[in-house]
Amino acid sequence: MKKDHPLRMINAGRYKVCFSELSPEIQNDVLKRMERLIEENRCWYDRGNYGHLCNILPTLAIDEALQAVGKTPQESLAILSKYMWGALKPEKMQKLATKSFFVPLMKVVVPLGFKYGSGKGWRYVWHKDTDGPNEFRFECVECLYKHIFTHYGVIDRFGPMFCHADVINYGNLPYTDFIRTQTLCQGGDQCDFCFIRHAKGEVWERTKSV
Repeated sequence: MKKDHPLRMINAGRYKVCFSELSPEIQNDVLKRMERLIEENRCWYDRGNYGHLCNILPTLAIDEALQAVGKTPQESLAILSKYMWGALKPEKMQKLATKSFFVPLMKVVVPLGFKYGSGKGWRYVWHKDTDGPNEFRFECVECLYKHIFTHYGVIDRFGPMFCHADVINYGNLPYTDFIRTQTLCQGGDQCDFCFIRHAKGEVWERTKSV
């Protein structure tokens, strides 16, 4: 399928800039490694997981290619995290969080987005009947990133890197506290997401989440 093309997947994910700045030799190596990784992970391929695989598989391919030219695992992690986090746009969510309907909107949009934006290897627990009007909670109890990164022995490096992307996106929302005490990729038994909305002018302390 055209969507499975290595370069197309890289450009659809968070490493487009990173890949473009690699030498031609390393780029070719990354693309060859992507071809292998795509075949090795066919079991996870479905419409919902495609966007995730566009980030997971390039992480593995670029990491392998960088280490092949002498980078240490930690040097590779530093390079990948710089570009992956740099591709995020937290200001979009921050702007939306200024609206009074932010949490009610999250209660609708997030489950719907996960329904179509995740597939095999994911499971969630929702609390729509018990959440208060100013809170939104859910748990992720099975994670594709944990499955694949554990299989390749890189969960300790790249699991926390992707978890931190949520902290970047949600950790400084106006009027809204993002609370997460554990994640599957950092040794927890679940990823416990909680968003608490505070009234304008209310004094509150922002939680330092993982």
